[in-house]
Amino acid sequence: MYDLDDPRSVLIPLNAAPPTQSKSGIAEPESVEFHNEEPADVSAAGSSTWYFRGQNFLLAYTNLRAGDSLAREEQPYEYVVLLTEKATNVTITAGKEATEVREPALVVVPPGTSTVTAGRDTTVIRLFDLRTVDLMNRASNADSYAEAHPNVSPLSPWPAPTDGSRLRTYFVDRVPAERGRFGRIYRTSSFMVNFLDVQEGPRDPEKLSPHHHDDFEQCSLSVDGTWVHHIRTPWTSKRSQWRDDQHRLVGSPSVTIIPPPTVHTSEAVGSGTNQLIDIFCPPREDFSAKEGWVLNAEDYPQP
Repeated sequence: MYDLDDPRSVLIPLNAAPPTQSKSGIAEPESVEFHNEEPADVSAAGSSTWYFRGQNFLLAYTNLRAGDSLAREEQPYEYVVLLTEKATNVTITAGKEATEVREPALVVVPPGTSTVTAGRDTTVIRLFDLRTVDLMNRASNADSYAEAHPNVSPLSPWPAPTDGSRLRTYFVDRVPAERGRFGRIYRTSSFMVNFLDVQEGPRDPEKLSPHHHDDFEQCSLSVDGTWVHHIRTPWTSKRSQWRDDQHRLVGSPSVTIIPPPTVHTSEAVGSGTNQLIDIFCPPREDFSAKEGWVLNAEDYPQP
């Protein structure tokens, strides 16, 4: 249920298959606070990278040192770079193209060889879909996906961009908040990324938004503040699969994977700035159906 002031209250439900009652039951939610774990990779320059995944994608979180680079050689599919810091300084090259970014942005990197180079110490977040097979087992939670979760629909990429693959940069803070629009949403062939509006101070606990998704995971990336992810697992016919409600307190930076069809809502509880970025793979049809919600819809058409 959404509060009447929530833009999602006007979404039209889409038809979906009922939840699958698998032998293993509904998947367990998972969270990671990156700085509480040892990184998977540390470069010679001291850059640290952590990997965490969902069913259809992998998120790589890097503290990139000044002068250091992240490279992909002959990357077969486009991927996404998220830059969230106000004073970032990153140069991204792809083939003969290059873009220099000094503010929060989403950058789509085309297939082929590419590099992400830091001009100063900065955070770089990359999103790869599961077709980038060499990275998927790098995730700290890779064992959770040794078998596909039956309630999550498989990735079926949406159409390629209308004018072909190229380096695309979208500057997030140049788009002001707008009443009736839910966050700042960008779409690619494989991903939908929503930079939710900043929450200053705690969220009103009387205006939460418990809801569920029938057949797709939600990846909630916390880049600022402190959050509680409230998650309720529906009962199946097997009492052994029932779970108590979860109220996961996480700081930043962190990622929480919320599986379908759990009921969930995220509550900012930090006294300062709180910000979430929600990530979906593949893109959401219901958000895409709302006129004006997807800010780069002209670049990435719907099926």
